[in-house]
Amino acid sequence: MAATARGVESVYQDTLANYLISMARSVEITVNRAMAALLACHTPAASRTASEIFLNEPRINEMEIIIDEHAVRLLRSGALTETEIRLVVSTLRINNDLERMGDLAVNVAQRVVSLTQMKGVEMPEELAPMTAAVRTMVQKSLGALIFRNAVLAGEVLESDDVVDRFRDVICERMLASMTSDPVYIPPGIQFVLASRYLERIADHCANIAEDVVFWVRGLDVRHGRAKGMAEKPLELPPDALTGV
Repeated sequence: MAATARGVESVYQDTLANYLISMARSVEITVNRAMAALLACHTPAASRTASEIFLNEPRINEMEIIIDEHAVRLLRSGALTETEIRLVVSTLRINNDLERMGDLAVNVAQRVVSLTQMKGVEMPEELAPMTAAVRTMVQKSLGALIFRNAVLAGEVLESDDVVDRFRDVICERMLASMTSDPVYIPPGIQFVLASRYLERIADHCANIAEDVVFWVRGLDVRHGRAKGMAEKPLELPPDALTGV
């Protein structure tokens, strides 16, 4: 009977992980669409892409609720091992980050709609490389989640400062433009807000990477603790590099 119970618990855990991966893929598609629309904000197609993002938000919200309920059901079952507890805790954290990324994609889409209604919009030259950096962080953080890859998660944490610098430069450039000529104020505000939303998406990617490390290795690397641990030799479990 005990072996049967453990088998059922294993199925529940696999289901939870699969739910989370499914949500992660949906969020990745939504975020990438939002960034593509932002870069094409001077074209009519951008508004259509933004509309698709608005329609996808309810699905992401519903997936968040389903995952939370499934995680709570696992906790109520009791008798979880340390690894299983880390799975549930990490899932609850990552689930929240994914939902926030979906919300931020909607925020970016709203900026796109506003920009498409403005004439003569000049996009800051740093926006394209910033979106590329964020796209890479999204891809790597979700790859680290799907394959439970702590090394890939570490690469995400190392990339966060790059996005922050792009945001700072864009904000400074837009502020200078708005100060020199009031005509730049409406689009400038939109680009400042968009860069802030992109930076927040990158922050959530970093949060996911930290939770993957906690799940896989049992180490809490939040708030800069990863730097101190970097000097210690890594002892990764067999599946940390190869996947599930």
